[in-house]
Amino acid sequence: MVIVRLDPGEEIIAELKNVCMKEKVILGTVQGIGSTNKVTIGSFSTATKEYHKKTFTEDHEIVSLMGNITTMNDEVYLHLHITLGDKGYNTWSGHLDGAVVSGTAEIIITLIDGKIGRYKDEKVGLNLLRIGNAHE
Repeated sequence: MVIVRLDPGEEIIAELKNVCMKEKVILGTVQGIGSTNKVTIGSFSTATKEYHKKTFTEDHEIVSLMGNITTMNDEVYLHLHITLGDKGYNTWSGHLDGAVVSGTAEIIITLIDGKIGRYKDEKVGLNLLRIGNAHE
C-alpha cells in the first residue's frame, strides 16, 4: 500500500504517475478524497469515440476518486474516475482528465501483484485491458 498526500497546486494525475514511477507501481487500485478548484471530467461517447469534457474552476470537494493503475507501451497508465461535490451539494462525475488540488488530496494506492497492459481498441475507441487472449 502507498499513501499519498497532495498539496495545493499539485496536479493529481501527474503526481500519481510520479509516485508510481518512484515506487515502481505497475498494477493497483486508487481511491481518494480531497478538494480541487480546477478539474476537467469527461463522458465517453461510443458513437463518436470521443470524450465530451467539462471543466470546473470553482471549489469542489473530491467526494470519491477511484480507478486503476496498469501499463501501456511500458509506461504507467492511470484510469481514474471522480465524483465532485459543489457548494450547492450537487455532484458531478466522470472520467478524470485533470485536476489541481486546492486544499489537499488524500489518496491510497493498493498494490496488486502482477502486470496488466492495455491496448488501443479501434472498434471501441478506448484503451482496453489486455487480459487473457485479448489482442490488438
